[in-house]
This record gives sequence, C-alpha cells and structure tokens, in this order.
Amino acid sequence: MYLNCHTYYSLRYGTFPVEELCKLAQQNGVNSLAVTDINNTSACLEFLRIAPQLGIQPLVGIDFRNGVDQQYLGIARNNEGFRQLNEHLSAHLHIEKDFAAQAPQLPDCYIIYPFEKVVAQKKTNFSKNEFIGVSAENLQKLKFSTYRNMENKLVLLQSVSFRSKKDYNAHRLLRAIDNNTLLSKLPESEQGSFSHQMQPLKKLKAEFEEFPHIPENTKKIMQSCRVDFEFGKRESKNLKYLEGKEKDEHELKRICYKNFPKKYPDAEKKVLERVDRELSIIIDLEFVSYFLINLEIVEYAKGENYPVIGRGSGANSIVAYIIGITNVDPIELDLYFERFINANRKSPPDFDIDFSWKHRNDVTAHIFETYKNTALMGTYVTFKRRAVARELGKVFGLPKEEIDKLSAGFFNYKELDELEKLVLRYSALIEGFPNYLSVHSGGILILNEDVHNYAGTFLPPKGFRTIQIDMNIAEEVGIHKFDILAQRGLSKITDAIEIIKRNQPGAYIEDMANISVFKNDPEINNLLKVGDCMGVFYVESPAMRGLLTKLQTDNYENLVAASSVIRPGISSAGMKEEFIKRHRDPERREQAHPVMYKIMKDTYGVMVYQEDVMKVAYKFAGLDLDDADVLRRGMSGKKTSKAQMQKIEQTFRDNCKQKGYSEALTTEVWEQISSFAGYAFPKGHSASYAVESYQSLYLKKYFPLEFMVAALNNGGGFYKVETYIQEIRKCGGTVHAPCINKSDHPNTIYGKDVYLGLGYIKELETKVVQQILENRQFFGEFKSLDDFIDRIHISIEQLGILLKINAFRFTGLDKYHLLWKAHFKLSKSKPKSNQAVLFKPQHKDFDLPEFEFSRLIEAYDQMELLGFPLSSHFDLLKFPMKPAVNAADLKRYIGKEIEIYGNLITAKKTGTVNGKYIYFGTFYDENGDIFDTVQFPESAEKYPLRNKGIYLCRGKVVEELDYISISISWISRQETAGDPRLMNNGFKVSF
Repeated sequence: MYLNCHTYYSLRYGTFPVEELCKLAQQNGVNSLAVTDINNTSACLEFLRIAPQLGIQPLVGIDFRNGVDQQYLGIARNNEGFRQLNEHLSAHLHIEKDFAAQAPQLPDCYIIYPFEKVVAQKKTNFSKNEFIGVSAENLQKLKFSTYRNMENKLVLLQSVSFRSKKDYNAHRLLRAIDNNTLLSKLPESEQGSFSHQMQPLKKLKAEFEEFPHIPENTKKIMQSCRVDFEFGKRESKNLKYLEGKEKDEHELKRICYKNFPKKYPDAEKKVLERVDRELSIIIDLEFVSYFLINLEIVEYAKGENYPVIGRGSGANSIVAYIIGITNVDPIELDLYFERFINANRKSPPDFDIDFSWKHRNDVTAHIFETYKNTALMGTYVTFKRRAVARELGKVFGLPKEEIDKLSAGFFNYKELDELEKLVLRYSALIEGFPNYLSVHSGGILILNEDVHNYAGTFLPPKGFRTIQIDMNIAEEVGIHKFDILAQRGLSKITDAIEIIKRNQPGAYIEDMANISVFKNDPEINNLLKVGDCMGVFYVESPAMRGLLTKLQTDNYENLVAASSVIRPGISSAGMKEEFIKRHRDPERREQAHPVMYKIMKDTYGVMVYQEDVMKVAYKFAGLDLDDADVLRRGMSGKKTSKAQMQKIEQTFRDNCKQKGYSEALTTEVWEQISSFAGYAFPKGHSASYAVESYQSLYLKKYFPLEFMVAALNNGGGFYKVETYIQEIRKCGGTVHAPCINKSDHPNTIYGKDVYLGLGYIKELETKVVQQILENRQFFGEFKSLDDFIDRIHISIEQLGILLKINAFRFTGLDKYHLLWKAHFKLSKSKPKSNQAVLFKPQHKDFDLPEFEFSRLIEAYDQMELLGFPLSSHFDLLKFPMKPAVNAADLKRYIGKEIEIYGNLITAKKTGTVNGKYIYFGTFYDENGDIFDTVQFPESAEKYPLRNKGIYLCRGKVVEELDYISISISWISRQETAGDPRLMNNGFKVSF
C-alpha cells in the first residue's frame, strides 16, 4: 500500500538505507511497497535485489519534485517503464530544468498526482495511466470534494520518510544544512510531515474504511507492476561485440600474432603456448571486445601523442603486452595470467589505463563519441562525522570556537553542554548518509543497451553524463566499468621533455620507451639507493625514501618489490621488516620455510605481491590456479561467497595436511595470506609504477631543473610548492619572483633561472594574466611602467599586486617608487573601456624620495601573494640560531644526542595500539638537505608537531640499515621576525 517510500538517497531529505526500509516493512506486515526517491533512482536496483530475499514485492519509481515541492509520482509498470522514468528524470537533471505540473506521456508507467496538487490546479482530465494520490490526512477534504466521485482514479498515497522522532529530527537538520540556514529559521515548506511514517497495514486500511475502493485500486496497480533484473548472473551487460563475434575474435588474433615477433623476436615455444592459451580463455569467456575496446582507446591516445600507461592486473596478460595495452613483460617478471583471468571469473578483467590529467577529458570525449551507450560511473560522497559536526554546529548557531572544537575532536565530553552533545549525537546518526552524487575516479560504462535501463543520469561540471548508481550495485546487475584514470606523473614526463627542448635545444633526450637503458644506468639506480627521489612518481614520500634506503634499492626488480612492500597489508603483518632484513642479509634467508623460499625465491620466501597468495595456494597448498585466484580475490575484499571461501579454506587445510605440514605452519601461512592480501599490489601493477618511476628518475638525474619545473607545473606531488622550489635551488637553479617580461602563466626556465608563473600570484585575475601574455606575444616585452600602463587596461588594485610582488624589477626602480607612480597615474576605479588608445599619452614623472629596501618586507609581501617567501625561512628568524649540527653530518653523530634546526616539510601522525600516537617529521636544514625525525608517544604528547615553521630539534641520531633519522626528545618552534608592514595599532601599511 505504500507507493511513496524514501530512502536516504532522497539526498538531504531521507533518513535510512534500503535494507532498513525493508525491515520496517516486515515489522509492519507490509509485503509490497515502492521505493520512489526524490529525483533519484540510486536505491532502485539495490531495492529490487534485496526486497525479494525478505519476502517483499518491490516496485520502483521516482518522486518528481522541484526542490521539495512534489509534482507527481512515477511508478514503473515494467522494465520499459523504468527506462522511461529514468530518461524523463535525466532530461531535466542535465539542464537543471523544473518539472512541469503535468507529466509527459510515459505509457509504461503509472503517474500519481498528490491530491493537494490536483485540487489546487483543478485538474479534471486524466489519462488512462494517471491517478490521484490520497493520504490519510486528505480524507476529510476528499469527503467534501467532487473528486470523491472519481472512484477508479483514487489511490492511496501515504509517504514514508521517517521511522521515528529521531529520524524526523535528523531530516530537519538535513533540510537546514541543504538550505544553509539555522534550524530555527527553517521554513515548514522545506520539511516533510512528521506523519510520513509507516504504520501497520491493518491500521492504514482502517483509516480508509469509508473508501475501500482506494486501497483496492492501489492493490491492483501494485500487482500489475514488475521490474526485473537478473542479479548475480554471469552475463555481462557491457558492449559485447564491435563487429560481430567471429570478426572480433579474428581481429584480436590477427593483431596479436602480427605484433608477436616484435615483442619476442627469439621466443621459446612456451611463450607462444602461453599466447595461444590466453587467447583461448579470452575467447571462451567472451572478453574479446573488452580487449579490443581498451586497445582502441590506447591507440587513440598514442595517435594524439598522449602519454599512456596500462597497469593493474592487466599487466599479467601477455596478450595485453603484445597488442600494446600494457608495457610490462609478464614473462620477464613471471606474472600469472590467472591473476588476471580465470575460468571462475564472472566479470570482465581489470585494465587500469593511466593518462595525463591534461588529456583524460579528451580521451573520455573520444569514448563518448565512439560508443553509443556510454556514461561515467557514479559514486556517493557521504557525510563524514567531523564535517557533519561542523555543519550541525552552524545549524544550531554555535559560536565558531565551539564548532572548531567539536569538529576537530579536541574536547572532554563531560564538559560539553546539551546543545554540543546534541550535535555529536546527530553527527553520529547522519555520518555515512549519502551527501551528494559525484563521479567515480575513473570508471566509464560502455554498455550493450541504453544506460537509462538501469538508472537515471546527471550531468556534472565536466559535461559527461553520469549514472546514479555506484560500481557495487552496477556489478550485481552485470555492468562493469572501464578504468580511465588520470595522474600528474605522466604530464611531468612529457612536460619536462618539452621544457628541455626549449631550454637546451641541443640536448640529447633518451627515448622514454627505452626503459632498459634506464634500468641499467648506475647513476639513476644510485638515486634510488640514497632515496634522492624528490618529484619522482610514487617514490618521493618520506616512507618510500626510507624504504629505498633501507633496501639499498639499485635495480628494477627491487623497485618493483618496494612499490608493493610499502603497502599497509605487508607492513601490518610484519613482512616488510622481514623482507628488508632478508634482502640485506643473505644468511637470514635461511630462516624462511624451505617450501616458501622455493616458491618465492625472488622475494626471499616473503609474500610481497597479490600473486604470491596464488603462488602459495598453488605450490604450497596444491590448489589449482583458478581456486587460488578465487582465494586471492576473496582475501582482497572482492565479492566472493562465504560458502565458496569456506570451501577453499578447507581444501587449503586438507591439502596442507596431506603434504605433511604441521597445523601450526598451515595456520601461520593462512593468517599471513589473510592479513596482507587486501592491501598488496599485484606485481604487474607495481611493475607499471616502477617503469614510470624510472622514466622520471632519468629526467631528474640528467635534466633536474627542467624536471622540477615540470613537476611544479603539474601541481608538485607529495609535498608543498615551497619544497620543490628548495629542490630547484639544491640542483643549482635560481628561483625568481614572477616578472611581467619573463614569466608565463606556469613556471618558466631560462638556463638555470626559474621564473615563477603569473598564475601563482594570489588575487591576480586570470583575465589580467591573459591580457599581459597576449599583449607581450604580439608587441614584445614591456619597456617601462608607463609602457605597461599604455598597453594593458588594468585597475590600480591589480597593478598594485604586480608591483608588490616586484614584477617590474626589470625597470631598475624599487617597487615602492613604482607603487607611488602607479597611484599618481591610475585612478582607483577599473578602466571602463578595453579599447586600445590610438596615441600614447605623455606621462609626467614625479620627484619621489629614496625608499629603503627591506628584505623582511619583501619576504612578507611574497608570503601574502605567493604563499611562501623566496628567501630562506632561516633568514626570517627573530633570534639568531645557535651552533647546531647539519643534516649532511648526521652520519658522524650516530648514537649521540644532537641539536639541529629544521624547516618542517611534512608531518604524519600515526596511532599506536594503546591509543597514543607517534609523529614522523621531515625537515630540511639551512643548506637545503633533508632529514627525518620520529617522536614516540611521550615526546609526541609534550611537543605535538602541528604547525609549519623552523624548529630546533633535540634528539638521538639513530641508524637502521643505512637509513638515518632522529629520535626526538625535545622540539621547539622558533619565533619568526614580526611583519614590519604592521604599524603599532596592528593595521597593515598599504599603498
């Protein structure tokens, strides 16, 4: 009887998930109901899957509203009706158009108009599939209405949005958040009615005792509706064939055998046998189109000269390597194809294809143009507890200080007042609710049929339609995504090459595809060995630098291992430390179990990669490779039935017993698998990352300045901009503030001089930057301030920003002199016309006093406009530094207490098992050399490392396998000289 039920996918309105709605129906004896979320079909597939399992007949539809103003309800009679509803919804969401009061023709749907709307509009004409929805609250009005005579058009429309008073309160809070208003000022028109709760079916029917035809009409409608999807079936709904089954299979084979001699000119018979075996499995499982589509996407990118890397478990396929989707040789690295595809696999295999962040949109546009039934995969951004606490604090009108306290979590619960406790209680309730729909990081759907068969779509800012379901429910119905990902590491490489060509036209640049040259270059490998990897993709973080140093990494395979060893699963199982020790000490490898060592000789008997789960299951426990991959998938959190996993575990244990292993050893190995499989990389994935790391390392070693400029122009990486600027200085470059004659929008380099881009200057308008660059391109460099004023239409405020950053220093005049001149020459208002002057006006000059230059003011101006000073932070200290150790000399002080000054680059706070925490800090000293620190709980509690700045660190220098750090006993943030631009009254001196 309930045709209008809302889940929490009625965003910022509903208050519970699909499963809770089904439980609520069971409690109230309701065996049939409809999920009709507001302008959203996110819950529909999940409801259709869950409801029958709980004995409920599911109906699906949409509550079409303008804001919260209900226009009409659409209920799907069948799958075609569901498609019609989704299409109608999507057409309005794409252009953000309100719904008309009258529904369009949707022949396979039932349209229900709320009684209040029908009365207000005096609607009298109804199509065959249109009805009037009457709630219990409407019955009194219905008795005295002419509509009571339209008996065959009346149906029961009792909304369900809440379970209790608590839900209703949460709903009101959500509505206040959505309207950005205080709860006390939330209009009633923006809220649902407290009566929108489910009541027992008998009680509901009793309400309509005078109008028995209304429940009867409703029952007939509900019984005539059936929307059905085959959940959990093997058949994929992805685009199945491009040119037809036989043609597609022939094409894949043709490309593979044509390219085979190029990849394996002297191939052994077993290599060709593997190719044949893979092709046979790919064809049998009907994954041919998946390979061909990914290949077409990669070839398009290469045709446009876009950098591209195919990675993920796809790198385990020799077919993918031969045809050009991936660049990792699975024979060289002994990668199992079964990690990628096996006979038990229901979903298509997983290729992660990386493009530059600059090019992914174009690649996506190409996919949408090439394939008809395409959409981006959706995802739900949920409410996080701290963010909810902040929002609710605003809704309740709490002062900012209290909101900050609750959001940050720094409070004693016993000391909170009732309103603050209320914020926390409802934060806990709302946490995890979907907040808004967003776009999956890389998922694209290419389907065999209309996207709207499955859900509605919306149009995010980038303009590609996006489906209103996420990957989890999509996979249940047979929809599988293509992963088209973006990263900045690839852009660093291509941009660096372009910058090198401009800055060093005669320089020889190695072919980036010639990875073997990089792998075997001792100079490049030495960068890995000492952890000198700033700016390098995936290996620049403090943890990775430390690991590379401990491993003394100096080759490709070791880097591949490091890329997976750094993952949390291996660390939490204690295998990272053991791997490092066995790598450094060959004698320690003898401690490995002989069978495990034989299976994983390259990693000294330690499980490092996801494939190692398969290796151990296959070679240690005797499982076949298909079952071994099912085990690997189950351990990795992939969808595998509990019964299937229990059966495989039993087989694992039985086989180990037959092989004569002790129960203790069997349990130990099983627990190792369990603890790490979900967080380890597949080896092919790590290998793909390592290839890109080597390309970056080559550029960093031989073209460090150009590479660092490219890194900056692509958003840096793990660290802040200032850290990369320091690295440029360390590499022999000189960093200059933006200049109107030398700077571009991004950073530029001339020889060893790096000029920061005009785009770095805060509050400088984009149109001003564009005007400067275009004018300079057509008419040459600016000769003076007067010449600039004649050529560029700019306000005094915008010109003042350029002068404060000293962008006119080429004139030889100090910026204070120029600022006064600019104020005399320009009015305070912006120019009313952008039309160029025909004749340049005569400029008057002015006699001005000499101004004293201050490095401190210059630094504070730079901090204000760039976010950081170009002078050393150490030069800004209020008091001189006392004698201390430098980072380069730490080796001489191992085991000794020292003091060292450092500028904090980054700090990581990590919890301990007993609820305390540790700080890991990374600093650079006065000379620009980096050092790392660790603060154990006692020190961390006394001296929390929260703010950037210069610190005096006191502690013991410790060495662990060539990795040096300082165990901090005491740390003190040093005071910076005050801002001299501030007068005694605290106001800033400005021009």
